[in-house]
Amino acid sequence: MEDASSSRTALRVARLRALHQFSPQAALFRDPYALAILGEAAPGAGELSEEDEHGRRMRLFVASRTRLAEDWLAAAVRRGVAQVVVLGAGLDTFSLRNPYPGLAVFEVDHPATQAWKRQRIAEAGLAEPAGAAFVPINFERQSLAGELAAAGLKTTEPTFFLWLGVVPYLTREAIFATLDYIAGIAGSEVVFDYSEPAENRGATGRATLAFYAARVAAVGEPWISFFVPDELAKSLADLGFDDIEDLDSGDIAARFARSPSTKSNSGGHILRARRSV
Repeated sequence: MEDASSSRTALRVARLRALHQFSPQAALFRDPYALAILGEAAPGAGELSEEDEHGRRMRLFVASRTRLAEDWLAAAVRRGVAQVVVLGAGLDTFSLRNPYPGLAVFEVDHPATQAWKRQRIAEAGLAEPAGAAFVPINFERQSLAGELAAAGLKTTEPTFFLWLGVVPYLTREAIFATLDYIAGIAGSEVVFDYSEPAENRGATGRATLAFYAARVAAVGEPWISFFVPDELAKSLADLGFDDIEDLDSGDIAARFARSPSTKSNSGGHILRARRSV
């Protein structure tokens, strides 16, 4: 992404969240601000009839990962966590929907994307959430720890990190620097999604990867980091995370369908990791 421009993939994901509100599966993830924050860029209900299989699967994955992440956040709040950091927030609306009094929200994103989001909030006639702090940062160039501390994050208290739709676009160095920082805060937890490399997938999975990789590369935001699940789990354990839950696409579908996993994995995962002590 160019330094002076907002993220095109963030716009695409926001449109998927908004389109999902019209779908038969809308109860999976309801977002009353998803359409408003997009303004004239918001999709209409008629776009559902134009979805192909790739589009339907991606929409459901986007909705499912948000639902899972926010369910895990709810559990953390019940344990007493009072801070959440949304890394690479894009047009995510959690800070507007935050149902937890006293939960401090820190939204972290590229400066251009964050400025665009704040403009979208204003143009939608919405007030910026009183309990949210906007923290502009370039993950590859600035210190996450330093910028969050300056924004008021209590760096010795457990924090929940939402990191959705970001990891594939970052270098491994930036990814593990962020995970190392999170692991350094006892009791903290992170949820992120990632993709397996082509060689780990069957023919269908490779075709899916090629389709989406071409789309994001075409707008100048290529996927550059992929992970093998067992290797990633070991790396997380080495950093100090001792409570790790990794769901592939088959597991996610089974969880919301309330049926056994089909073990059908397109290569997409959502992972929760916590350092409990």
